[in-house]
Amino acid sequence: PLPAAPAAARLCSGAGGEAAAAGGAGAMLRHLARKLRASGPVTVAEYMREALTNPGQGYYTRRGGVGESGDFITSPEISQVFGELIGIWYISEWMAMGKPSTFQLVELGPGQGTLTEDILRVFKQLSSVLSKCDVSVHLVEVSPKLSEIQAVMLTGGKVQPSPEDDSAYMKGISKTGIPIFWYRDIQDVPPGYSFYLAHEFFDALPIHKFQRTEKGWREVLVDIDPEVPDQLRFVLSPSRTPATQNFIQPEETRDHVEVCPEAGVIVQRLASRIEKDGGAALVADYGHDGTKTDTFRGFRNHKLHDVLSAPGTADLTADVDFSYLRKMAQGKTATLGPIKQREFLKNMGIDLRLQVLLQNSGDTATREQLLHSYDMLMNPEKMGDCFNFFALLPHHRLVHPDKKDKRESKSPLPPVAGFHELLLK
Repeated sequence: PLPAAPAAARLCSGAGGEAAAAGGAGAMLRHLARKLRASGPVTVAEYMREALTNPGQGYYTRRGGVGESGDFITSPEISQVFGELIGIWYISEWMAMGKPSTFQLVELGPGQGTLTEDILRVFKQLSSVLSKCDVSVHLVEVSPKLSEIQAVMLTGGKVQPSPEDDSAYMKGISKTGIPIFWYRDIQDVPPGYSFYLAHEFFDALPIHKFQRTEKGWREVLVDIDPEVPDQLRFVLSPSRTPATQNFIQPEETRDHVEVCPEAGVIVQRLASRIEKDGGAALVADYGHDGTKTDTFRGFRNHKLHDVLSAPGTADLTADVDFSYLRKMAQGKTATLGPIKQREFLKNMGIDLRLQVLLQNSGDTATREQLLHSYDMLMNPEKMGDCFNFFALLPHHRLVHPDKKDKRESKSPLPPVAGFHELLLK
């Protein structure tokens, strides 16, 4: 916990770190230092927004290091099975909802496009099931660099910029013949029956941090260290900030709280769209159900990195509070989860899929790789327990709409794949 600070000095325990590296890191630090000297400390949310998405020096806009050569690896990079099972989840839900004639797959923050590619491979394999359905892919991506990588991965680079008056900024056709569109904001995605996917998306959205003190709640801010001019530190707000008044629930029992208002806004939009147009949303991320406190951290070259050191050169992230997402759905949709990744993948039949792949792989190296990636995804000590799955679904998917004639027999609703154990016949 950060000690409360005297109002005048706005000080609290520093958490600086090594002096920034030369080049990009230095430019970002200089930009932040000028800003902090001119207008005083900023919220952690504003610091994250600058460090990650500043147009010139932001981490995602400049590099966005996913994969072996980057700063972190995500599940789709580890094993194609992960994406295939998610593809099966969407088809299973589409069938359970009566096979609507259109199907928009909307991914928020698609990384390098690996997950979408794995899902599209499943769609191709099950093309006979989807033959009468109009399928399209809609990617919400702010990073110009990542959208280029996605375009190469998914279309072989065959994309074209959209006209000025179009809500999409780029479009193309996937290698499997499905139209793909790129947008900067979820609000630009056309309405319609849609399945949404947010894999490791919410954890990178800016958070506000709050500390309980003897004088009540105070917001944790980022400021320049007067002792060391090229170093940043955390300070406490001298009084309540607008965020403190808006985001702390009266019933809060924790002493340190992180809130991500942007995640709340996006969930509200998803819930409204699902309520109006149908579909579902699947969220996969590390997080908790309203129990954790201080989870803000940085990753650089696959190692933990001081969040205030060399801004713009590391990925900044915080655990997703699923209890907050559930609250923000505001009852417009039903919610399922969070359940642990290993449970979800087990329910989706990962063990069966692994056996088939092992039987079909001729060489030892491939078999070892399959077992290694399975262990990474499922081992409670690795990704199995720290990643969770959470879904937004229309209420009628889980509960039959009340009918006037109660005597009418109702067929049981099919279970939601992944969240219930499916008995494979």
